[in-house]
Amino acid sequence: MRLGVNIDHIATLRQARGTDYPSPVQGAVIAEKAGADFIVSHLREDRRHIQDKDIFAIKRRLKTGFNLEMALSGEIINIALKLKPDKVTIVPEKRKELTTEGGLDLNKNRRKLEQVLPKFKRKSIAVSLFVNPAEKDILAAKELGVEEIEIHTGRYADAAGVNSRQRELTRIKSAVELALSLGLRVAAGHGLNYSNVSAVAKIKGIEELNIGHSIIAEAVFNGLYTSIRKMMTLVR
Repeated sequence: MRLGVNIDHIATLRQARGTDYPSPVQGAVIAEKAGADFIVSHLREDRRHIQDKDIFAIKRRLKTGFNLEMALSGEIINIALKLKPDKVTIVPEKRKELTTEGGLDLNKNRRKLEQVLPKFKRKSIAVSLFVNPAEKDILAAKELGVEEIEIHTGRYADAAGVNSRQRELTRIKSAVELALSLGLRVAAGHGLNYSNVSAVAKIKGIEELNIGHSIIAEAVFNGLYTSIRKMMTLVR
């Protein structure tokens, strides 16, 4: 199982004071040295953390893969096509949300996706769709012709109580099984941390977990390299 390390919240610390440190580029390099399989970053429309200059600097420095999370915004699409990351993950985005609140509504955005997906294909950029663990979304992703999805694990991570968490875990397992039966590759992420990741990591068929906030939070006390190694041990 691969681990994608999201370095957005290094930039969150920087933007809080308007300084030029800490550097998300340096964070990406450390993550790579620690063994991360992918660096993940979300260039949001409001630029609340990662900035345009960051993603281009990261792309130049990386030897491992770069997964750019992005909304279906014309401006961001054009930047992604210019950047040419290894993969883009298309996510929903609301201006006032603290973090991504759920999967992309594929039916609502179907026409826009049908227009955009060929543009990435022509640039040889892989596309993953960030979806809820729901049958209708898995089927819609297959119909759109993508090869990979990332399952939103937020409801599992936020579930209160053993029974509720188990129900959400079962939903994720069922979604993975359906996606695999349709020939889709499966990643997962959102809200995963050191205490809840193991159950998701044990689900057969998930190839990649993308984790950010909990790793950066742990790094405040133990350093980024050590925190990534600790997460890799749990994931693998």
